[in-house]
Amino acid sequence: MNKEEDFDSNLAGEEGSQQSAEAKERWFRRLRKGITTSTADKKETPEGLWSKCPECNYICTTTELAESMYVCPKCNYHHRIGSEDYFNIIFDDKTYTVHFDNIISKDFLGFTDLKPYQKRLDEIHSKTDLKDSMRVAHGNVLGSGLVVAAMDFEFIGGSLGSVMGEKFARAVDLCIELHLPFLVISKSGGARMMESAFSLMQLAKTSGKLSQLSDAGLPFISMLTDPTFGGISASFGMLGDLNIAEPGALIGFAGPRVIKETIKKDLPEGFQRSEFLLDHGFLDFIVDRKTLKEKLAQVITLFNG
Repeated sequence: MNKEEDFDSNLAGEEGSQQSAEAKERWFRRLRKGITTSTADKKETPEGLWSKCPECNYICTTTELAESMYVCPKCNYHHRIGSEDYFNIIFDDKTYTVHFDNIISKDFLGFTDLKPYQKRLDEIHSKTDLKDSMRVAHGNVLGSGLVVAAMDFEFIGGSLGSVMGEKFARAVDLCIELHLPFLVISKSGGARMMESAFSLMQLAKTSGKLSQLSDAGLPFISMLTDPTFGGISASFGMLGDLNIAEPGALIGFAGPRVIKETIKKDLPEGFQRSEFLLDHGFLDFIVDRKTLKEKLAQVITLFNG
């Protein structure tokens, strides 16, 4: 008698009998070549091997996604990436010099919301290699020099605090010293509420430093990625000689949900997406991440005459 017949005969016996229980157990434990393997013994797929696109649900390996610069191979959705990823995409041979990485946020106000601000900072420092929500580096882009300041959303939502403002200011000074253009890659929820007035002061500070960059005759390129909101879009985010964005990036001051609840009306389709802003004159152009390096080199060449 084969296994199927054995199983059927056991099920046909008296319900709850010892024989029926053993047959069911054998069925679910899958007797194979004398080796017992239960469902609990099955090996799980290691985490981090696969990635699912939040836009089209396309599933690919993380290796495939990284090779496509974290752009979905199926629908071209641009996944959020950090400053190091942008540096590797933009700079020649992934070679660059990081500046001002020794500046660290401090809790001047003794601020506490759900947890003390200092504890929040300590936890992020222990989990990541990030010192704050912005990193500054300089290198060559197809042979042309460029200073890049890129934000990390992983660090308290890429929020603008006193350290980001100071790094921004020093990056402008570095541009003037080296006579190089300045690119800022924004990815932020806005000003950092835990620093209160110290954070709000950075809006004026960063805008003022850009006037020095302009006086030196050096271009400022503002690149807006998903998401860019609040104090960033209200200050230097929209002050570029060129304002550019990635496809599908959500850009604005207040979020679309907040606006909809305030005005009690449905918003236009694609409201606050980079394509919507381009159509309404807020952006100069949209650039795909795969062509970003070539586009930046072209822009720098044009600015250099």
